[in-house]
Amino acid sequence: MGDIIVIQFATLDGVVSDPDGRGGTSYGGWAFRYGTGPVADDKFQLGERMEQGVQLYGRRTWEAFSKVWPGRDSEYAKLMNRVPKRVATSTGIDATAWENSAAIDGDPVQWALRERERRDVVVIGSLSLVHALAAADAVDEYRLITFPVAVGEGDRLFKRGEFRFTQVEPIDAAVFSVLRRAGE
Repeated sequence: MGDIIVIQFATLDGVVSDPDGRGGTSYGGWAFRYGTGPVADDKFQLGERMEQGVQLYGRRTWEAFSKVWPGRDSEYAKLMNRVPKRVATSTGIDATAWENSAAIDGDPVQWALRERERRDVVVIGSLSLVHALAAADAVDEYRLITFPVAVGEGDRLFKRGEFRFTQVEPIDAAVFSVLRRAGE
């Protein structure tokens, strides 16, 4: 049995939207002000869990990533391109845009719960999908890289809940933390 793991970049005030600035918001781009150190390679420390699991994306996040990752050649990029990727979408995707990608049929929350029975499901970005999983009490773990900036506006990761820190460590200008649901 696996876990449903959410990975996100976040600000001190809990904002997770527009970390790279492609959303065009007035506050966007906050994650990349600190160089590539905090965002390069496997900073979320998933290792084998990434290789043996499946990535789950919302359509917009998948579309943005499918334009970037296939053209990269680092060892981590090779991993990102190699692992299976599933996309929650009602409009479909061009699965040839990024190898090992496919749209999922039906309710993405139910799909993730079924898939968790056999392997880890790593949810990358995709805030509306994350909120749906959280509302169903399906997220087992959050892995966050928090940047030393408060932007004052934007979409936040947590609406409610109680968690416990299981790991916290500095990563360049940011902090990596792992949170599990309280009581686990």
